[in-house]
Amino acid sequence: MTDTVISSATKEVVIGFDRPFVIIGERINPTGRKLLAEEMKAGDFSRVETDAIAQVAAGAHMLDVNAGIPLADEPTILARTIQLVQSLTDVPLCIDSSVLEALEAGLAVYQGKALLNSVTGEEERLEKILPLVKKHGCAIVAISNDDTGISQDINVRYAVAKKIVERAADYGIPAHDIVVDPLVMPVGAINTTGRQVMELIRRLRTELKVNTTCGASNISFGLPNRTGLNNVFISMAIGAGMTSAITNPLHADLMQAVRGANVMMGNDAKCANWIEHYRKPATEGEQRRMRRTNRLRRA
Repeated sequence: MTDTVISSATKEVVIGFDRPFVIIGERINPTGRKLLAEEMKAGDFSRVETDAIAQVAAGAHMLDVNAGIPLADEPTILARTIQLVQSLTDVPLCIDSSVLEALEAGLAVYQGKALLNSVTGEEERLEKILPLVKKHGCAIVAISNDDTGISQDINVRYAVAKKIVERAADYGIPAHDIVVDPLVMPVGAINTTGRQVMELIRRLRTELKVNTTCGASNISFGLPNRTGLNNVFISMAIGAGMTSAITNPLHADLMQAVRGANVMMGNDAKCANWIEHYRKPATEGEQRRMRRTNRLRRA
């Protein structure tokens, strides 16, 4: 069994086999959100605050934090965003950037053990980022692409993931601190991608013995009713062995799909989490009848 432990200053989250699925809230990301990008660049973090609080309230176990804004000082903005979010909530964070300097700035201010998003299979990238990972003792998201790009062959994507795990081991970074993103492609463009990614998830779990994550909404790109398709995908991915995903917890139906999949996989002991969220509260009349019954039993 593989456990990846991520923490804030006061709270620990475990991504693992035979554990409840971990939701990493995706909304603190200016990519595709023009207004948020403009606000963050101007030093207005009010929307970041709102998104952080709302996602945790909706059930996110972790939050992804990204500050990739064109022509902006990404390292400074990312560090400031991380400090702000950590002042608002105790959930651990996923520090998300393709810029090495931004990752360094984020890790420098982070309190706890972060999840670093991401490490790809290019040799130059590995040589630069793995020493940083080792220095800070963080966990990483390993993305299954390298210098050749993203292969449609899942055997190639598996080989890239294996390469990252092996290179990380050379730096003393254990496999349990690596969460692999198998790369979910849009099913509207590649009709077989759903079946392929399920197979790859199973291989990563059984052969490489690593935890997995993905950007769940990628599957539905370009199609109508994206949320409906995302819900189906995430349930099937959990069934295939995926252990976490970067997604939007504000979609109640998606959270219901995750909770239901946890029940079906036996990862919600006594269905306690499901019951907590979906049992209807007793009406006033029912409460009176229960009190009356209890009094009779005690008599």
